[in-house]
Amino acid sequence: MSAPETTRSPRVTDDASWPSDPVAGTWDLLVVGGGTAGLVAAHTAGDLGASVLLVERSRTGGDCLWTGCVPSKSLLAAGHAAAEARAGGSLGVHVGSVEVDFAAVMAHVRGAIAAIAPVDSPDAVRRSGAAVAQGTVRFTGPRTAEVDGTAVSFRQAVLATGSAPIVPGLPGLRESEPLTSDTVWDLTELPARLLVLGGGPIGCELGQALARLGSQVTIVEAADRVLAREEQDASRIVDAALRADGIDLRTGVALTSVGTGTGGDPTGTPDDQEYVAHLDDGSTVTCDRILVAVGRRPGTADLGLDAAGVELDERGYVVVDDALRTSNPRIRAAGDLTGHPPFTHVAGSHGSLAASNAVLGLRRKVKPDLVPRVTYTSPEVAAFGVAPDGAGVTVRRVEHDEVDRARAEGRTAGYSSLVLDRRGRVVGATVVGPRAGESLAEAVLAAQAGLRARTVAGTMHAYPTWSDGVWKAGLAQGRADLSAPTTRRVTGALRRLRRAWVSR
Repeated sequence: MSAPETTRSPRVTDDASWPSDPVAGTWDLLVVGGGTAGLVAAHTAGDLGASVLLVERSRTGGDCLWTGCVPSKSLLAAGHAAAEARAGGSLGVHVGSVEVDFAAVMAHVRGAIAAIAPVDSPDAVRRSGAAVAQGTVRFTGPRTAEVDGTAVSFRQAVLATGSAPIVPGLPGLRESEPLTSDTVWDLTELPARLLVLGGGPIGCELGQALARLGSQVTIVEAADRVLAREEQDASRIVDAALRADGIDLRTGVALTSVGTGTGGDPTGTPDDQEYVAHLDDGSTVTCDRILVAVGRRPGTADLGLDAAGVELDERGYVVVDDALRTSNPRIRAAGDLTGHPPFTHVAGSHGSLAASNAVLGLRRKVKPDLVPRVTYTSPEVAAFGVAPDGAGVTVRRVEHDEVDRARAEGRTAGYSSLVLDRRGRVVGATVVGPRAGESLAEAVLAAQAGLRARTVAGTMHAYPTWSDGVWKAGLAQGRADLSAPTTRRVTGALRRLRRAWVSR
């Protein structure tokens, strides 16, 4: 069986040249990297009136625009459309056979990138007053650097060079030319048989999407369950959903090596090559392509950080304090290379905080307990904050068979839970279900504002919505508050006074 072609698409993966501004001189803020963290940092500092130089070696926009959020969610939308069409019969809507035009799917992906790219373009950065240059930065001292050999100096700097996918050095894996979240967008044909190495968010999202589009997908995860960071019940629900989409899900096993075959034909040509993945339980998986999604490494190599006096930890991440300062007080770091959660919204928040702290001398701090995370599988898993098994917390959970919108749509596999501290304030949450990320936002806002669950319950919500799950979880705490002995004594006294009053 021939492997799908993987020639590069210039609109998705090739580096593009663009005019650079002059770089020589002394800058208030040097921003290294033009992904989300760097873009936000440059915009923020430029809006504050600082002299800013943003240097990006390839394309502004970073992983989010070119290989992460935008293309992946575009692909997921296509997979969701195919799955919805197939499932329409449960609602009395029959569409017959579902056909997927993979070339058109990828055209949709490229179209979404093209539509959003101008927002992250060099010209957009320049409109904030910042200068933008294409090149490679290497630090030469605590306050100096070179951009492709041209010397620059800076009063403050922000490192925002992001991260890249890891490909383990297992025997035969690199020879199989594995795909990663960076290169899967180069596909021009849908792999007939795809092995996904890694059952975390990226592996589950892309694996489910490609399975729904028609690929025969196997996911191999070394941990004993997918989405191991999330609650076990959330993991269990997603596990069931992946299997329902036809995915061969193998947990608790690891890849040991990759060999080659020729489609069972010993005289086959290289175009007929297939891959045989060997697992540590003795089983094998035969596939046409392998997608590796087992983690990322920080982009801190070859920056000359030793010369800048910037300390790295044993994994290569930049060591920062809670205000994102590095061991060089003139240099801050933002986004993936800090070891904080590798999310676009974290990078954006970091970029704003680092730039404003640098330019204005502020000491704003990151809030790691208020970082939302969403896995965009179907159903979605969204969570933040204190875990349900944390000390001294109360959990109020509502199953989605109690949410009328879920019943109306026939999607009751899921739940909403709020984690509350001793005073009943929201300090964490998990939502599993359609649009879980949107439902989670209310809980994150409540935690940011220090609100109690009864405030959530006392806020009028539109009906019927998926956020009813969060509201009902708050309502459950409100009812528990009303049934507390002290509250019952107070309400009983008030009731007796009122009865006496109206009987006069």
